Amino acid sequence: MTFRELHASPFVMPNAWDAGSAVILVAAGFPAIATTSAGIAFSMAKGDHTLPDGAPAVSREAMFERVREIAAVSAVPVNGDLEDGYGAEPARVADTITLAREAGLAGGNIEDFDGRDLYDVELAVERIAAAREAAGSEFVLTARTDGQLLRTPTSLADSIDRANRFRAAGADCLYVPGVNDPDAIRLLVQEIDGPLNVVIGLGTSTLTVADLQAAGVTRISLGGSIARAALGFVRRSAEELATKGTIGFAADQIPQADLNLLFARSSEGER
Repeated sequence: MTFRELHASPFVMPNAWDAGSAVILVAAGFPAIATTSAGIAFSMAKGDHTLPDGAPAVSREAMFERVREIAAVSAVPVNGDLEDGYGAEPARVADTITLAREAGLAGGNIEDFDGRDLYDVELAVERIAAAREAAGSEFVLTARTDGQLLRTPTSLADSIDRANRFRAAGADCLYVPGVNDPDAIRLLVQEIDGPLNVVIGLGTSTLTVADLQAAGVTRISLGGSIARAALGFVRRSAEELATKGTIGFAADQIPQADLNLLFARSSEGER
């Protein structure tokens, strides 16, 4: 089934941050996976999204090097976290979409947030229109509006309006991160004219796949949640070793023989 066809019914799309995590997620049976800019950035000891002043960010070139590695080992469609297209100008966004297609991605998200503020809505619409033109007919374009993640969130009505404008400009899927209230999510499903992506695992949200699919959500992603959880495991393991001198954490590791077999099968699939 193509990535576009998947959007005709509900599915879950977890996010990988390197080739190894991609292979493990695919082996779990998900019909598609995504990249996570946060997970990739953290694996490089860099920040993501709303960065503190002076914090290092991941360049488009470095991000795409990792994205290509993920796409190369994945036996299912891969959706790319393409940030804001790595620049404000519509032409820059179009160029990023072209790179995404060349990297082997089946789709990608474009944000309307520059790391500080939302783009002016008219410019944001122009950016999605440019992305659509560059995307071609098979690439699934997701338009993301980040108003609910701002320090002072915009109204939900504003996010809905932006999402519908992006849909009219050619977006295939719409994405409003930061909404965790079930009633608000049902409103998004009702008022947005297109398939909705909802991310779970942010903050203290207890939403489940069943909750979201019952609300009518088409696509469920996890952003950097699995990557952050993996780093949390590393920190807890380090603290145990440093403070207790024990290695209880080793009980949770995947046996080396299992990983060798899993990655060997993945390599065979590439040939």
